[in-house]
Amino acid sequence: MAMLSAMGDSPEQVCDLLRSGQPGLTLTDQFSPGQQLPLGLYDGELPGVPFSEPKWQSRNNRFALAALHQMRSEIDVAVKRYGANRIGVVVGTSTSGIGDSEGFINQRAVTGQVPGEYDYGLQEMGATAAFVAKQLDVSGPVFGISTACSSGSKALASARRLLRSGLCDAVIAGGVDTMCYLTVQGFSSLEAVSKQPCNPFSANRNGINIGEAAALFLVTAEAEGVELVGVGESSDAHHISAPDPSGAGAVRCMSAALADAGIPAEKISYINLHGTATPLNDQMESRAVAEVFGTQVRCSSTKPFTGHTLGAAGALEAAIGWLALREGFIPPHYWDGDSDPDLPAINLVAESTADEQQEYMLSNSFAFGGNNISLILRRL
Repeated sequence: MAMLSAMGDSPEQVCDLLRSGQPGLTLTDQFSPGQQLPLGLYDGELPGVPFSEPKWQSRNNRFALAALHQMRSEIDVAVKRYGANRIGVVVGTSTSGIGDSEGFINQRAVTGQVPGEYDYGLQEMGATAAFVAKQLDVSGPVFGISTACSSGSKALASARRLLRSGLCDAVIAGGVDTMCYLTVQGFSSLEAVSKQPCNPFSANRNGINIGEAAALFLVTAEAEGVELVGVGESSDAHHISAPDPSGAGAVRCMSAALADAGIPAEKISYINLHGTATPLNDQMESRAVAEVFGTQVRCSSTKPFTGHTLGAAGALEAAIGWLALREGFIPPHYWDGDSDPDLPAINLVAESTADEQQEYMLSNSFAFGGNNISLILRRL
């Protein structure tokens, strides 16, 4: 597993930050001129793209490359063992290189001419997956997934299907999404963005903070470390942006993940909630969790630490769950502590706690259009 986000770019940094319980969002007007917003920005150094073609020159690809550097030795071992044609790549994203295209589009608006160095390939949804395959020189199945905030989780589910079908022996899978005006302004126009750090499940919650991240996994069929044992997917088709308020779609995908894993609800020791801090999501998700698991299972939303990283969110939160299982702790729920009396009183973890005995965790991702997925990870 490899990751970078507002929490840093190493498992040690992420664990330290989660255990301390201190989010580190950046207050800036960089993507919202005239209005300061908290954003989950990564401020570390990024590697340069080693290819000259304009279509590869995106911040999204630099994020992916930084993640690949973290686990390149393990990937090289897999390529040598299985062969380049047996290695697949599946990357979820919601913006791809749109942030880099925005400057070119602005130039066209001002001058009337498309800049000569602009390449539409920057912003294609499969661009980062293709870049990863080119960088690694692998030739198995390669594709992108763009299902909004469930993209990263969907990539992991797709990786498991590629392995089980026999099409691949290993898959690099996850999510990469970088900051751009489109997402910040788009969610602002939906009145879904908070001007304060997000406050999930609070009576005072008022919207999301946008973030950026990369989280990639080397997924194989071998039993080692942490296993993806359960996948549940559903589609509300309730509304283009709002979830089904009853939580029925969330109930279906969490229940399907439990059935796929072959375990009862009582086996889950921790749930990483989608927890966006919007009024509708938190209402729906708390109802669904209470219906499937009751109100005692430990839960937290880690979005106050990362921002909502959109197409990378599902993979990033699976990576946080991976760390929690491996390192034996429960990530904290950061909020003002003011419970909403209209929501079920689910067990929001007040501070990080050690638990070296936990075996199973569940991660939820709920996207626009009611595109839902739940993943269950098991510590081997």
